[in-house]
Amino acid sequence: MSVKWNKTGKTTGELIFDISQNEVKLGLDQAFRRVKKNLRVPGFRKGHVSRVIFDQYYGEEALYENALNLVLPNAYSAAVKEAGIKAVGQPQVQPVSMDKGKDWTMKAIVTVQPEVKLGKYKGIEVPKQNTRVYAKDVDAELDKRRKQNAELVLKKGEAKKGDTVTIDYKGTINGKNFDGGSAKDYSLELGSGSFIPGFEDQLIGHKAGDDVDVVVTFPKNYGAKDLAGKEAHFATKLHEVKSKQLPKLDDEFAKDVDDSVDTLDQLKDKIKKNLKDQKENNAKEAIQQDSIEGAVKNATVDKIPDAMIQEDVDTQMNQYLGNMQRQGIDPQTYYKLTNSNEQQLRAQFGKDAAERVKTNLVLEAIVKKEGLKATKDEMNKEIKDLAKEYNMKEKVVRNTLTDDMLTHDITVRKAMDLITDSAKQVAKSKLKDDKKDDKKSTKKSSKKDSKKSKK
Repeated sequence: MSVKWNKTGKTTGELIFDISQNEVKLGLDQAFRRVKKNLRVPGFRKGHVSRVIFDQYYGEEALYENALNLVLPNAYSAAVKEAGIKAVGQPQVQPVSMDKGKDWTMKAIVTVQPEVKLGKYKGIEVPKQNTRVYAKDVDAELDKRRKQNAELVLKKGEAKKGDTVTIDYKGTINGKNFDGGSAKDYSLELGSGSFIPGFEDQLIGHKAGDDVDVVVTFPKNYGAKDLAGKEAHFATKLHEVKSKQLPKLDDEFAKDVDDSVDTLDQLKDKIKKNLKDQKENNAKEAIQQDSIEGAVKNATVDKIPDAMIQEDVDTQMNQYLGNMQRQGIDPQTYYKLTNSNEQQLRAQFGKDAAERVKTNLVLEAIVKKEGLKATKDEMNKEIKDLAKEYNMKEKVVRNTLTDDMLTHDITVRKAMDLITDSAKQVAKSKLKDDKKDDKKSTKKSSKKDSKKSKK
């Protein structure tokens, strides 16, 4: 295959390539078989005309367009691979020559990935992460579990924030009832924020048996448009006021909330371990994010083509809506539930698309520079993990993904690990001091330069 690549811009160029006569012949034969089915030629039954007769009657050139559509995708892919370029988006292809009995020559206007000049990506300084678990952290978790297991006990006094009241209410707007504005024996925790802003606050300080006229205004962005921004009156009757009674913090409580422990001390130890694991995982994620952001910031990337931005948005859309689909929610239902549309979702993913693409380009450049590879065992493990995650058969996953796709994901993760593992944790105060020192040194040098210029 004859291939020539002429770069015309930072991310554009002309790819001139040949389609061999053998490929052309195969394309013509396939095109003929497709049109033959519905072909009518005088003296022949429909679909039974021979190729020789077809060429005599219509000419071989009548098949060129269909044949080109059949052979072009593979020929273009092979040319891109041989040219060693990373094409993105759809090319603009036009024939240069399609002479009978000769190789066909094509010219494609191609958009390619921008060049990446790596900066420092090993030993990136990141804020030091504190993974220590303090006694107050354990106490807070214990307190949280006590509140989750609290009992509601009737009280005679006034309702306070955090108490739960049982109420009847009937809402009106301009003296008229409205849908969803009434309920009986409704249980409401004061301060939970589950009702219209201001509703719960007006019940605080009242006792069981009180009648309260609650007046609130629906938010302007309220879901029901017929109620949005309107003032409503709720005739409310308090039947009961209950307060939370926290369980005693002892061995019995420990066994009640976790059947794998026998004592309160064992529960505390388990909570401490879980919190430690959680903090270490969070720390690793923070270090990874900060170090990768640093590597990307240190790199220089030419302007990213719009085709790459749109390709990223398409990928994000497909993944997101695919996850919804697996939960039984089709796109139209999702848009209805979220009161949104496809354009809004695309705009949402489009906000960070350029940064995602840039990050991926930098990671791919690191993969290339470090010579990172994916082994067969790693690829097989990737397939098993994906099959388990999406509850699919391994064969189905394997047929869906190419070796290039698997290799890309595995090696990019290796690049991320390389950056993260080599990162240096530095105290936040030290990072700030360094920045101040840099500013001071910059000011000093600028003063020296100004003095020299005066001399």
